[in-house]
Amino acid sequence: MGNKYLQLNDINAYKVSFSLSNHVWDVVLEWDILAKRTIGEQFIRAVDSISANIAEGFGRFNKKDKIRFYYIARASVFESLDWNEKAKNRNLLKKDQYDYILGQLKNLPKEINHLIGYTNKNLSI
Repeated sequence: MGNKYLQLNDINAYKVSFSLSNHVWDVVLEWDILAKRTIGEQFIRAVDSISANIAEGFGRFNKKDKIRFYYIARASVFESLDWNEKAKNRNLLKKDQYDYILGQLKNLPKEINHLIGYTNKNLSI
């Protein structure tokens, strides 16, 4: 039986962040034009950046490059938390929308840290 290589969709941080980015997209689509152009566009970019940077890091050959992109993804989580708070404070999110997004974002740094640790431990270069 051959070795099973890690695939992008095997990474929980990627799966969660990808799903969350689509959720935030669907939420923002319902906002008025001012909210979409100000908070909405920035919120979508920040959340999209999480899974995009995990994917880019996954595609890199060098361990140091991989981890650099994972750190960028983690930073985008914190930016997304800020946009989530602004959206809540400006009454753009329903309580259940805010709570769901917050719950997903709060768990992602731990998932990304796990990915960084796994990469550090299992890659030699």
